[in-house]
Amino acid sequence: MNGYAALREYAVTGDGRSVALIARDGSVDWLAWPDLDSPALFAAVLDHAHGGGFQLRPDVPYTATRRYLPGTNVLETTFTTAGGTVRLTDALTLPDAASLAPGRELVRRIEGVTGSVPMHWSVQPRFGYGAHPPHLAHRAGVPVATCGPDALGVCAWNAGRPQCTADAVTGRFRTDTGTRALIAVPYAHQEPLVLPTRAECEARLDHTTATWRRWTRERTYDGPWREAVLRSALALKLLVFAPSGAVAAAATCSLPESIGGQRNWDYRFSWIRDSAFTLDAFLRLGCAPEATGYFWWLMHASQLTHPRLHVLYRLDGGARAPERTLPLSGYRDSAPVRVGNAAARQLQLDTYGELLQTAWLYTTAGHRIDADIARRLAETADFICGVWRQPDAGIWEVRSVPEHFTQSKMMCWIALDRALDLAGRHLIPDRHAARWRRERQAVAAFVDDRCFSPSANSYTRSADSHDLDAGTLLGLLHGYRPPDDPRMRGTLAAVQRTLRDGPYVNRYLGPDGVPGSEGAFLACSFWLAEALARCGRTDEAARLMDQLVALANDVGLYSEEVDPATGAFLGNLPQGLSHLALISAACAIGEASR
Repeated sequence: MNGYAALREYAVTGDGRSVALIARDGSVDWLAWPDLDSPALFAAVLDHAHGGGFQLRPDVPYTATRRYLPGTNVLETTFTTAGGTVRLTDALTLPDAASLAPGRELVRRIEGVTGSVPMHWSVQPRFGYGAHPPHLAHRAGVPVATCGPDALGVCAWNAGRPQCTADAVTGRFRTDTGTRALIAVPYAHQEPLVLPTRAECEARLDHTTATWRRWTRERTYDGPWREAVLRSALALKLLVFAPSGAVAAAATCSLPESIGGQRNWDYRFSWIRDSAFTLDAFLRLGCAPEATGYFWWLMHASQLTHPRLHVLYRLDGGARAPERTLPLSGYRDSAPVRVGNAAARQLQLDTYGELLQTAWLYTTAGHRIDADIARRLAETADFICGVWRQPDAGIWEVRSVPEHFTQSKMMCWIALDRALDLAGRHLIPDRHAARWRRERQAVAAFVDDRCFSPSANSYTRSADSHDLDAGTLLGLLHGYRPPDDPRMRGTLAAVQRTLRDGPYVNRYLGPDGVPGSEGAFLACSFWLAEALARCGRTDEAARLMDQLVALANDVGLYSEEVDPATGAFLGNLPQGLSHLALISAACAIGEASR
């Protein structure tokens, strides 16, 4: 297990097409090219020995601190040694109009700040999740690694003479006060590899910094925890797949929910579950292009399987996501390493509520939907009338026997309620509105008769159960019942009493068909903070929010889960839902305070 950084030690940078995971020690341990959901080229985070990566660090003992350049996703790491200080700036660069840019490009600028520091670096490309060793050769004096249609160059300036071994490109050099070195890794897939000049790389790095700062200046949020909200917005922007407008759940796959466990999933897909939070965040932050792009991607992707929704879709809008395992050891021996996601085949009824809620938010913000989308939304409401009585896998995608999960039924109610509102505003056809109204009442009767425990004074995890589930808080957040409803307030109290541990909230405590345990789910903690604010307990919500903001790592990022005992990050990162829930909670607490 030696050689693995703690998940909390990772920062990310990206370019709207892919994301690189960079440890505090300067090692790029994850990078999938050409796209975020492509097979990884660097996957040391999943197999330190065989995954490949890009190490860059001092050759002598050091300490490291880091930050994002203000308002950007450009990472700055400062190495301090006995002999001097070095500053490393990392980015996946954004193309500019001034030069012919490579298809993809990682640029690393190394500056001597004080003294003299020996440095070493090593690029170990491993195509196809480590399955294919590279063929290394020189092209115009530049080391180039190739494998089939993929090519990667290693361009170094003032960073020592690159040396090629059988499977790596390495170099050593020394920084002195005022010196500047640069290493660029251009990449091409099914196209000629463009080898850039140093001036072009330097210019693109500066252009990338300026572009991120311009994007951040356009954000409109001015409420509490502004720095955390803006960092969450920047993290979310990294998960937006620019070619389609889709938003990935996370940038990585198979990072474990418990060390050594089997709960290792591929999150490089776009989940319908996250859609309402995503659109709401974009609208609140003044991200109109992202909101529009995401909404129309969602409408396109869901059209392919209409009227049935898949749980998740590929970033290109495709519906197939076959799950398989890779011959990698896994992060700290957490196996299996999975790519693809079998949850795509599940029935999750809550997704229909999220889809209609998203359309409702989009139109409420003043956007129009065309006649074809309107017809399909009405047909989705018709479909819900026929399927809501079925058991499903629920929001948490359990791999046990389907059940009548309470949150799923609540979201079916939300779907029909939003359809009725859209029809009442003449935005979708209303021919079957009477049926939607009857079925909405039937859903509510089912939830209130079979999914509520008088002894716990709480909605339960599923029908005729006594277990609790933090997902039922979404009934309050999405408006299944108003905040002053006694049953919702009872549910809020029961979640705090049973599932909360300090700032941490467990999703549930019962079995789910997968062996092993998991950490506390960060989004649930933010949902709790938002629920408290909506119920008028603003001071309590703010105190919890302060604790949750402090749980971020040193550069403001969150994973999916946290180990309450150690504070260790667990699961994939950066986790979009964690950052979305933070944005939503901050906005709600700010509104409640006003």
